[in-house]
Formats: sequence, structure tokens, C-alpha cells
Amino acid sequence: MNPVIILNNVSVRYRAPEEAIGTFKEYAIQVLRRNVRFREFKALNNVDLQVNQGEILGIIGRNGAGKSTLLKVIARVLIPTEGRVRIRGMVSPLLELGAGFHPELTGRENIFLNGTLLGHPRREIESRLPEITEFAELGAFIDSPLRTYSSGMVARLGFSIATTWRPEILILDEVLSVGDEAFRHKCQLRMEKYRDEGATTLLVTHDSGTVESLCSRAVWLDHGQIKAIGSSQEIVALYRESQ
Repeated sequence: MNPVIILNNVSVRYRAPEEAIGTFKEYAIQVLRRNVRFREFKALNNVDLQVNQGEILGIIGRNGAGKSTLLKVIARVLIPTEGRVRIRGMVSPLLELGAGFHPELTGRENIFLNGTLLGHPRREIESRLPEITEFAELGAFIDSPLRTYSSGMVARLGFSIATTWRPEILILDEVLSVGDEAFRHKCQLRMEKYRDEGATTLLVTHDSGTVESLCSRAVWLDHGQIKAIGSSQEIVALYRESQ
């Protein structure tokens, strides 16, 4: 066991107005008059989690359970309100469809943009360009603006860029849900290959079948807390029973 992700008593707390306010101007006026009352809620509540090197961990739960918040904390996009997060390795996150892309740039130009954001030099990106393009299966669309792409095409391009270089820690938030079955299978094969080479993957998906077939363990999140953690088959069965 070699833990690469360790969360101790991690909480993320938000404040939201109790009443709906239509415009920012109205909100500012009400704040100045001290007429705005806030309620606090925890997107994550005292989460303890350890993920080991070479593990594919599935994260399941209803909408609003805190799954995406958990991934953002691990990717260091969000700083937790409480607790401690320790990460050992470089994180390659695919948190939102199209994140790190520019809609007016072509697919080819977005490869250079996204690859640079991931820390790769231009010469290295150029050498990997044929591999990225081939895996994404975009053909002539690689030189079309991203705004002309379907959600599946964007997902293929994002996954291809993030995994052309073997990631140390790969984070996927519902990215595979928009691809076709053939491409999802190809993604799973690549993830299994990298797992065997020691890469760690965190996968959020509503497809419980993918969790059972691909993940060694799973976490069930509910209202920001870990409801259960264990083998993927066991956790998926518990989650299905709760529906």
C-alpha cells in the first residue's frame, strides 16, 4: 500500500442567501442595508479518505452529494474550509467538459493550449500531436473551431490530451458519460494500462456498470459525507438498494 491521496477531516462550507435575489445590484443594495440573511451548508463534511497508488477509485452518489467538490479539492481547485489534503504526484484533472479549452480556437490549437496548461513544453506537444489526434478520432475536425464540436468530440479531445502522457493521478468527472460505447471501451483500456503502470485514477460517474467493471474500490457520497467505502461491487449494490 502506497497512499498518494490522503484527506483528513476535510470540509468545504458555503454561505448562500436565504432568499433569491434577482440581480447583483439588488444584492449589493440589500447587503449594504444588512437585509441579507445567509445560511451555511457543507458540500463536504469531515471526509476521511485514502487512495493508493495504482488504484482506480469510483465515486458515486446522487446529484449534489459532493462528488465534484471532492474532486476539485483533490485537484487543488478548491481549498477546503477545514481539514488537511496531502497529494503525492502530479494531478491531471478533467473536471468539466471543455475546461481549459477555448471555443473559438481549433482542436489543434486547443491541444497546444491545454497541453501547456498541463505543464508540457511546445516541442513535446508537437511530438505527441499525431498520437493525440488519432486517439481522439476527430479527423478533419481537428482544424475546426471547438464551438462546432459535439459534447462527445470535446470529451474525446480532452481525454486524449490528459492521457497521452501517463498521468500520476488522473481525475475524471463524468467525462466518459458523453462518449459512445466504442470510445468508452478504448478509454477503459488505456486507464487499465496506466493502472498496471502505477497511475491512480478517481472516477465520478452515474454509470454503476463502469464502476463495477473498472474500479477496484468505490466511495458512496451522500450529503457531503462518506456513506460507505469498500469493493466496487459491494458499494454499488448498497447504492442501488437505496434508490
